[in-house]
Amino acid sequence: MRAENSATPQNAIAVRPATGSTSPGSGADGNPQDATSASQRQAGTLQAALGVVAFSLTFPATAWGLDGFGPWSLVAVRSVLAAVIAGGCLLALRVPLPARPHWPGLAVVAAGVVVGFPLLTTLALETSTTAHAAVVVGLLPLTTALFSALRVGTRPSRTFWLAALAGAAAVIAFTVQQSGGALTGADAYLFGALLICAAGYTEGGRLARVMPGWQVIGWALVLCLPLTVPGALVALSWEPVRLTVHSVTGVLWVAAGSQFLGLVVWYRGMAAVGIPRASQLQLAQPLLTLVWSVLLLGEHLTPAAPLTAVAVLVCIAVTQRARA
Repeated sequence: MRAENSATPQNAIAVRPATGSTSPGSGADGNPQDATSASQRQAGTLQAALGVVAFSLTFPATAWGLDGFGPWSLVAVRSVLAAVIAGGCLLALRVPLPARPHWPGLAVVAAGVVVGFPLLTTLALETSTTAHAAVVVGLLPLTTALFSALRVGTRPSRTFWLAALAGAAAVIAFTVQQSGGALTGADAYLFGALLICAAGYTEGGRLARVMPGWQVIGWALVLCLPLTVPGALVALSWEPVRLTVHSVTGVLWVAAGSQFLGLVVWYRGMAAVGIPRASQLQLAQPLLTLVWSVLLLGEHLTPAAPLTAVAVLVCIAVTQRARA
């Protein structure tokens, strides 16, 4: 991050236009600025989609990790490993410390994405199936868009909201049907994770407009080290650990894939196309999670899966075209 970013006022960060916004003087007449803007939006959409794919593997990988680790150990170890990767990148590239106005936002990202969401969903997956937990992901785009409207001042169109609500309803109906419609004691964890993750996503997307997305999650991970290192030591001494191929693979994926690399491309995508539009790509995440659950965990899907997939893809197409 360049030194001049340190002088950026906090309130100026919140109102800075997204990268894909139309600049003054650029029209739809073949202006090179239009082509550049369209290219940036396409790249941002692809990056956000890659983040969704990485996130869709989180619940199955967590289930694998729970085969050999306790929930507290799993969360602490994944955070420490991800922080080691991120910290190594920051040191190797000699990235300076973020400006002081950015630290409160990084603290929100750390609380929501690094600690809160992984811990609450891991605790939920002790008694919940991955299909039931996917309900959280189905609601996450709507709560992220709501937090964005409150925090960043975005005002999506009515068409955007109708398509988002329809897509969320389709995903929720499908995932609830997959779990038999039963509510469990894990629901409190899941809904808490939903709210805190939406706050972290929103703040991370806002910061990714003024600093590289990988640095946002990188500094958030490093910021948590004074908490996660002692937590890992205590949890590992308290909870029994059984190293297996599944448990080690699960921990490595949630640390490197979900906790770091996935968030890097996700925040870059949100900065390019805007938080509300990027968040709607997550409507496909529960379905992807269910596919991975079949392939990796041996769960079974009903014939409703392809119908729901088509409905979700239609809703995503509408939200991507609707003006935010």
